[in-house]
Amino acid sequence: MATKSILKDVNIKDKRLAHTFVESLSQIERVKYKPIKITRECTEITGDKIKEFFGKK
Repeated sequence: MATKSILKDVNIKDKRLAHTFVESLSQIERVKYKPIKITRECTEITGDKIKEFFGKK
């Protein structure tokens, strides 16, 4: 995710939408993080390897 989208100012002028937004944030805060176990090997690819990976030559 781009940093610019995280730091963007949001102006909510409708009181109902503002309430819904705050309620959503409150619900998210109560969600527990579930750790996962990665079962597949991860490899970093760059440059031409990306094109090769997706079948573009």
